[in-house]
Amino acid sequence: MRRQFSFMLALFLVALSLHMRPTLGAARAQTVNIQCETTLEHNPKVFVPNFISVMDTISTQMRTIGYGKSINGSGPDANYGFAQCYGDLSVPDDCTLCYAEARTVLPKCFPNNGGRIYLDGCFMRADNYSFFKEYMGPGDTTLCGNTTQRGAKFHESARQAMLGAVEKAPKNGGYARKQVLISGSANVSAYVLANCWKTLDFDSCKACLENASTSLMGCLPWSEGRAMYTGCFMRYSDQNFLNKESRQPKVNIAVVVVAILSSVAIVLVGAIIGVHLWKSRRIQQKRRGSNNTSKMAKSLFKSSLNFKYSTLQYATGSFNIANKIGQGGFGTVYKGVLADGREVAVKRLFVNNRHRAGDFYNEVNLISSLEHKNLVRLLGCSCSGPESLLVYEFLPNRSLDQFLFDTSRGKTLNWKKRFEIIKGTAEGLIYLHENSKIRIIHRDIKASNVLLDSKHRAKIADFGLARSFQDDKSHISTAIAGTLGYMAPEYLAHGQLTEKADVYSYGVLLIEIVTGRQNNMSKTSDYSDSLVTEVWKRFQNGIVEEVFDPNLMMDDYDNNHDTRQEVLRVVHVALLCMQEIPSLRPSMSRALQLLLQKEELPAPTSPPFIDEKTMALHDPNEDPIYPLNVSSAPSVATVAHSSFYAR
Repeated sequence: MRRQFSFMLALFLVALSLHMRPTLGAARAQTVNIQCETTLEHNPKVFVPNFISVMDTISTQMRTIGYGKSINGSGPDANYGFAQCYGDLSVPDDCTLCYAEARTVLPKCFPNNGGRIYLDGCFMRADNYSFFKEYMGPGDTTLCGNTTQRGAKFHESARQAMLGAVEKAPKNGGYARKQVLISGSANVSAYVLANCWKTLDFDSCKACLENASTSLMGCLPWSEGRAMYTGCFMRYSDQNFLNKESRQPKVNIAVVVVAILSSVAIVLVGAIIGVHLWKSRRIQQKRRGSNNTSKMAKSLFKSSLNFKYSTLQYATGSFNIANKIGQGGFGTVYKGVLADGREVAVKRLFVNNRHRAGDFYNEVNLISSLEHKNLVRLLGCSCSGPESLLVYEFLPNRSLDQFLFDTSRGKTLNWKKRFEIIKGTAEGLIYLHENSKIRIIHRDIKASNVLLDSKHRAKIADFGLARSFQDDKSHISTAIAGTLGYMAPEYLAHGQLTEKADVYSYGVLLIEIVTGRQNNMSKTSDYSDSLVTEVWKRFQNGIVEEVFDPNLMMDDYDNNHDTRQEVLRVVHVALLCMQEIPSLRPSMSRALQLLLQKEELPAPTSPPFIDEKTMALHDPNEDPIYPLNVSSAPSVATVAHSSFYAR
């Protein structure tokens, strides 16, 4: 049945494209980039009709206003779609042709449940959650041309044109075009197009284009460059690729009058409903007592936790790409130097928290109060500017993965240092799990989230800022769900979240520290064993030392019986932590006890995925990626393949 739907959809779309393709000229319908989601659609019998319905609805909007969005279905079979032509394409002629091409290409992502396609004249995206307000994400990319390399004069002209477009577009409905003549040349100019999606507000549009232009300037002095971001598209060239004019559709006066009258009626009804809701909230607040988060925000605004946006912007050189030290599913991190000389790590969050400042400050206040020698300290935040920022202490050696998975740098971590990292990480997790004030489940323990200070001591990063804390504040967890290869099976498949999920990830981390290899199954070849599976099989056969990091063998491993037994014990405890049944895994405090004491260890049961050779559990009634207990729609960052400084 899936093949029939897919085949019918393909025939329909190909026929449509062949019918309309002869006049693609000014539509600029060349495909530049296509990105498919990694999650399979839930039910093809429902997904395909939903997708077609969404595309048909958007098609009508594209012919009339040049952009469109639509939603059809619910739950895992929901389909959210958005498409937009860039501002210089005529409506409906060129815009319709470009959309027809995009609609033909995007189904190549099937049977995955979504994707996005960037054409030179338009953009299209489909997914199973509401992404309309997103403006940055891990899929943001830049494509540089390599046909012609221009000189310094072109470099400066292109830079001026990009900055001008970034300044103008947010004030001009999200669209701007610029042409700057190259100094001393009568025939060559730098041409720039900047376009935000219509679903973004002024601040999000500006933030997206600023990031896109910063990235795009890295292409210079090449003659061509395109930045394809979650919320915007930007292109520069030494060739005039822009259409001469944008012909807007004719306006029907009668339609406008009806629309105005309808809008007035909607506003009146909305006002009545709004007054009713306001009164209801006032009554509820009086019943349960005042808990005004705005007062919290106002008091914290004057505290040391608050950083002015301009201060952090200056500290990072306006988030200069040269100061970028990492990026992952939830934000980009930059090194900054404050006016008093302190070095900090500043994270720009993809999710903007300005509209819930009270809760945001409250969360920062709680997390910043957690102090432990094995936790990266959160110094404060800023959400008063165009985007939300977090400020962490800066650690010079950055993250553990940059040592473990680098043959050369791995030599600096002898077994003594590695064992100290193992103990320090465990102590940090024990503090998070057993803190009397607030319990935290990390959800994303991995080498890139274990940072190292100047003496290579472990500090856990990204240990808590959630999108919304539990009401009783007794049990919170990070907003990022985790990384494939490190996620406990019960959480990955069924959304069951306890501290044992962190214990599982800690076990994977121990295996990586001992072997110097990464367990990210998404990066292995098809149907090959994961690192965990490989270690388990060798452990069962008594030959686990075959996979140990060669850098350990350069130490005094062979000549030191105690060291050898300690490494073997770490592997044994790691396998106890990774047992498929959560109740069999030790707590973190018990795991540390097993590492440090000489008591006899129980035999571990097998880790998950040994028979499946896949990181997903095949339950036909569930979406294996998105947990059942997650109330909000999942984002691109929900299951992140990320490696960055501190999230």
